[in-house]
Amino acid sequence: MQNDIHPETPSRRSFIGMAAATMAAGSLSRLAFAEANEVITEVVTLAGGDKTAIRSLRVDVPESQLVELRRRIKATRWPERETVRDASQGVQLATTQKLARYWATDYNWRKVEAKLNALPQFITEIDGLDIHFIHVRSKHANALPVIVTHGWPGSIIEQLKIIDPLTNPTAHGGTASDAFDVVIPSLPGHGFSGKPSTTGWDPARIARAWVVLMQRLGYTRYVAQGGDWGNAVTEQMALLTPPGLLGIHTNMPATIPDNIANALKSGDPAPDGLSADEKHAYAQLDFFYKHGLGYALEMANRPQTLYGLEDSPVGLAAWMLDHDASSQALIGRVFDGRSEGLTRDELLDNITLYWLTRTAISSARLYWENKFNFFAPKHVTIPVAVSVFPDEIYASPRSWTEKAYPRLIHFNRLPKGGHFAAWEQPQAFSEEVRASFRSLR
Repeated sequence: MQNDIHPETPSRRSFIGMAAATMAAGSLSRLAFAEANEVITEVVTLAGGDKTAIRSLRVDVPESQLVELRRRIKATRWPERETVRDASQGVQLATTQKLARYWATDYNWRKVEAKLNALPQFITEIDGLDIHFIHVRSKHANALPVIVTHGWPGSIIEQLKIIDPLTNPTAHGGTASDAFDVVIPSLPGHGFSGKPSTTGWDPARIARAWVVLMQRLGYTRYVAQGGDWGNAVTEQMALLTPPGLLGIHTNMPATIPDNIANALKSGDPAPDGLSADEKHAYAQLDFFYKHGLGYALEMANRPQTLYGLEDSPVGLAAWMLDHDASSQALIGRVFDGRSEGLTRDELLDNITLYWLTRTAISSARLYWENKFNFFAPKHVTIPVAVSVFPDEIYASPRSWTEKAYPRLIHFNRLPKGGHFAAWEQPQAFSEEVRASFRSLR
């Protein structure tokens, strides 16, 4: 990062949304967040330099970066086609080339940039690191604050569709009593948050930072939600049992019993006596561990080796698409022109955010930092709500879920949706969040 800015450059504009509120405290200066001397965001902060102050942020990508992105996509050196007729060797060449053609010719980053800039976005320093977050307050009285955490290869882009349904429920089939104030932070090393320059930013440390963030925003009662790494962070928040945290909701619970985990590790068949739901979950996990875990193992062991993700936009896109079989199949259908929960532009919004912020490797380091067993129960004792989407990495059975969370206040199996539930099925996801926390208001 660099702390200088050149106001005379036309493409570098400051965001002054908080200017009126802070003028009385002192003059304002502009602080640009940059990587490799290319400014992509700017914030307004007090001239006194209090980095723990909450500062407004505006996204402003120089056109030169977008031109360079398109040039690199067009210059991709392609491999030969896979030697099979399915995706068993990875993301298929036809899918990746369709994505690349659209990305280089028709995709418009400025549309999502405008969406982001229409939302209240902020930066504040916590534990020595800049944390970016969206913060939208409801117009309804007594709205319940919720902090929503994304995962990998997701970002704040995942949660954009649920902001209005949660903050403005009366416009989306809910009631005023269902309203939330919504806080959506970017994980360290992801998006517009800072990139840790030292080790130690694991889910527990992030959880402590999120508690500080909610306190800094003045919330004394709140709930938390997450899936993927968002669940890992949210469960660690629950284990801290901070006074204001009433309960959590997860769409990717950590519930795998020890006997199931041991059988999977050994490559054994499913243990005897499992119910139909348990057998289905075992089969999903067995497939994921044998065919879908490669990206996680590489990032957990050698994240710095992934230089190609920082150098090739198509390489980055393919790596991100190869997360889980159901999501990859959905994305393939999207680029075949079929109607799905996601569009081509939405998928590329997320990938382009990673590219522009140069966070392929900094985000991968979270896998290296983590020392927790991702799917093992963490013995959370506060109220927990669980929504199970069928195409998640595994659809947690109720039996496993009840054992993992002794204070289970909500459990529901949804008919449709996968790993990126808030993104794919925002209406159903929002309804689940409302129902989950209704008893805690």
